[in-house]
Formats: sequence, C-alpha cells, structure tokens
Amino acid sequence: MTKEIFFPYGKEKISHKFYDNELKGILTSSIEQYKPDFSENELVKNALENPIGTEKLSQLAKGKNNIVIIASDHTRPVPSKVIIPFMLEEIRKGSPDARITILIATGCHRGTTKEELVSKFGEEIVANENIYIHDCDERSQLVNIGTLPSGGQCEINKIAMEADLLVAEGFIEPHFFAGYSGGRKSILPGIAGRTTVLANHCAEFINDDNARTGILENNPIHTDMLWAAKAAKLKFIVNVVLNAEKEVIYAVAGDVEKAHQKGTEFLSQKCGAKAVYSDIVISTNGGYPLDQNVYQAVKGMTAAEATVKKGGVIIMLSSSSDGTGGEHFYHQLADEKDITKTMDMFLKRNRNETAPDQWQSQILIRILMKATVIYVSEMEDSMVEKMHMIPAHSIGEAIEKAKAVLNKKEPTITAIPDGISVVVLR
Repeated sequence: MTKEIFFPYGKEKISHKFYDNELKGILTSSIEQYKPDFSENELVKNALENPIGTEKLSQLAKGKNNIVIIASDHTRPVPSKVIIPFMLEEIRKGSPDARITILIATGCHRGTTKEELVSKFGEEIVANENIYIHDCDERSQLVNIGTLPSGGQCEINKIAMEADLLVAEGFIEPHFFAGYSGGRKSILPGIAGRTTVLANHCAEFINDDNARTGILENNPIHTDMLWAAKAAKLKFIVNVVLNAEKEVIYAVAGDVEKAHQKGTEFLSQKCGAKAVYSDIVISTNGGYPLDQNVYQAVKGMTAAEATVKKGGVIIMLSSSSDGTGGEHFYHQLADEKDITKTMDMFLKRNRNETAPDQWQSQILIRILMKATVIYVSEMEDSMVEKMHMIPAHSIGEAIEKAKAVLNKKEPTITAIPDGISVVVLR
C-alpha cells in the first residue's frame, strides 16, 4: 500500500507516494481540521467589533490627526487585502480627516516592490493611500526610544514615533526563536534599526533553550520585543491565524499583549504535534511566499530538526526563487568549510557584536551539526553545496540521496507537509 502526500512548494504543490512500511508518521496541526463559523471578512470585522483589552479602533482614532498602520512585507502571507480595508474604515469612522500612513515592516529584509505591494494590498490601496517602506539602514529615519531589557539600544522608524496613534496588522504562527510571530514583532524587528535587530538576535539569545518554537515564557527575544512594542506605544493590533491555504480562520484585535496572547493560546491548542523520530524527515516552509529563499527556509527546517534522529537526514522542500535570501547569510555559510569554527565564532560574540543574518546562520549550523540537509529547490546546485547542503530537484531524488547518506535501503520517514504551522512536541 502507498500513501500520497502533497507538499506546498512555491505557488503549487508537489507530491510523493510513500510505502506504508517506510512512512512512520505525518506531523500536521489540527488547524487544517478547524472550520470557522464565519467568513474571512466576518472574522476580521468581528474582531474589530470586540477588541481585547482596549477600546474600539474607531474610538482610539477620535481626535487623532497622524495615524500610522504598520503592515507586513512581501515575505509574510498576511492577507492585507482582507485586514487593511476594515482598519482604514474603522480609523476614518473615528477620524475622517486623519493623515494615514501605511508603514511596511521589512525588518532587515529587502524593500518591497510596487508589484508586491499591489499583490498584497490591491491596486486601489496602493494608488490612494500613503505607503512608506521601512529601511533598517536609513539612519535619518530612525529614532532611539531607550534601552532594551537585554541592554541593546532600541531604534525604530520615526514615522511610527511621530504618530499620535500607532496600530498594526499581522498574523500569528509558530516562530522558530520568538515563540510565535505577530503582535509585538511589528515593532521589533518590523520597523527597527539594524543595530537593534542585531542586539535582539544575538548568539546568546538564539542559543537559549527558551528561544524556541511555541515558547514565550522566559524567552529573552520575546521579552525585548514586547518591551519595544510598549515603548513605541503600539496601541492596537489586528492579527489573524491562517490555514495551509492562507485563509483567515481566526482573528483577534486590541491590546498588543492581551490580544496577541489570546491568539497564541488558540494556536497552541491547534498546532502541537508529537515528535515521531525517523531517519529521514521531510519538511517545507508552507509554500509561497515563505519559501522564496534559503534564509526563510531555515524556519521549516527547525520543525524537522525536532523529530529527526541524530545523524539522520532532513529533506527540505523550498522553491527558493529568490535565491539564498541574503549575502551575509550566504557568505557566513559558504566562506568557511568547517561549520564548527563558524559556530564557535558566533557564540564568542556579545550582543553588540552580532553580524547581520548571524542568527539564521547559527540556527542552520545547529541543524547541520545534527543532521544532513538535502535541499530541494530551483537553485543552482553549486550554491546549495556551498551552503553545506546536498542539492536535489525532486522528492524522489532526495530520498535516494538520503538512503545513500544513511547507507540504509529502508530508512524510516516522517513527513511534515507544512513545517511552519507545526510545533513539534518532544
């Protein structure tokens, strides 16, 4: 008997038929079985009508003249076409003549293109609303708002600080070192300066056992992020939870901490999956837009890391149409053959010496020190090999290469169709 499993890959899905005796487990979240009682629009509207821990957005907007909405960038599947129109409507209900700026939270990513903005918001919003794309290195646009609990300086975009009402959209999913995405992440790293992001993503924190998927309590990265959000006076959020089809199935609105907490509580009940340890673990980054590059794909690898046997093989499916995802990230892997030397170098650096993209390289090296990674993508083989991974271009090819690495004819396999939607419980 065989079982066919479909894996998100780019904007499509690829499948593979597994024999029953080789497939040991399929890790999925129960989110895919959850069916909301309302449509996407109704869920967002209901959340706005019933905010948690604060007044309605329309009430908060009264008397405000300069309002900023922080919106996610092109690397996040946030359904801004659904969320932003309702936020704009609510704001204008309370303050019809307010100047509204949509500030794109790029973190340390590249700038979002106009084509990506149109895809995200629709032509009408792009044509008629004031949109500004954050650049973490644009020093003239940054202002220091204090010292993070970790000791790093907190610099954020001054457009946000000059607002008399600061709000944000976003989505909540398991996050491989912040615990969960959403909420406070709109500020840090969303609209923070590079030096602030580097301090927060330091080797010490990334190495902390609490800086893991699904953990907020005593997570030093989360602690910094929440402090930054409150210091920036982020007054209101609208966050959603998505299924594998990137459809809204749950929405919360209100206070940055309380609303986010309710969203993470909902998600934690739906996305836990007990580890099934195997020789080979196949994972994805949930398809487009999160599988555009190797940098982002590290997230999906961490789900596999939690359930692969030591010395085993992780097969990562990520189309990587955008390449490696960063020059710093690429060279930190490609320029040194001995990954243990690179890891030692990272761990010796203090938080104010963190290099750009170091955290992602650190996590990938941690994974590579446990398992071989076979990377299924559209990238050139040489690029993948320079990043200490084995290239492949189909699941079947990757499995054959994994068998050769393991020197096993019948290795056990665990499949994780969407590696970023699952919290693997060890």
